[in-house]
Amino acid sequence: MTGEGRQRIDKWLWFARFAKTRTMAQKLAISGMVRINREKNVSASQPVKAGDVLTIAFESGVRILKVIEPGERRGPATEARLLYEDLTPPPAPASAPASGFRERGGRPTKRDRRAIDAFRADRDDSPSSED
Repeated sequence: MTGEGRQRIDKWLWFARFAKTRTMAQKLAISGMVRINREKNVSASQPVKAGDVLTIAFESGVRILKVIEPGERRGPATEARLLYEDLTPPPAPASAPASGFRERGGRPTKRDRRAIDAFRADRDDSPSSED
């Protein structure tokens, strides 16, 4: 510990199970992807204390965490969850797709292609205003 109730950010990330190894926690801490109380962290030895708010950018999304206490050891996940409070807002509900086509993307199915062809045929058959 660096002081009473303080702990290095890399060690805390490892104890809280946001990194698999201590080395990965150090790399995460100095990568610029971690902010402590809205300030960018550039050092693995930066101390964190109870009440600090961490913003961590992962590939899967951003997590906002409030440090509740420094860790004593890297224990099971249930013990690690006691070290922080997750302040990340819940994801927005997914809305229905605007078109009738599949959400999976990629190539349209045979049914989709027939619907497209029928739509185009209807547009081509409509009388034009130039006549």
